[in-house]
Amino acid sequence: MIMDKSCATEDTKLCYTVPEAAQLLGFSRNFGYELARTGQIPILRFGKRMLVPKAAFDKMLGLLPESEVEK
Repeated sequence: MIMDKSCATEDTKLCYTVPEAAQLLGFSRNFGYELARTGQIPILRFGKRMLVPKAAFDKMLGLLPESEVEK
């Protein structure tokens, strides 16, 4: 099933873009990419595209118990 962007909400998203993750942290887009390149934000690479897995991001911030990420 393919979801268009209008169907995706914050609750259903599995990944954030780097600018979205940076905005959630209160950082600029450029600083977000710097954090991603240096490994300070967890990312998945698909070619040139970098995505931040929501579960890993939440775990990094301490919002998700470790047992939830392993499921």
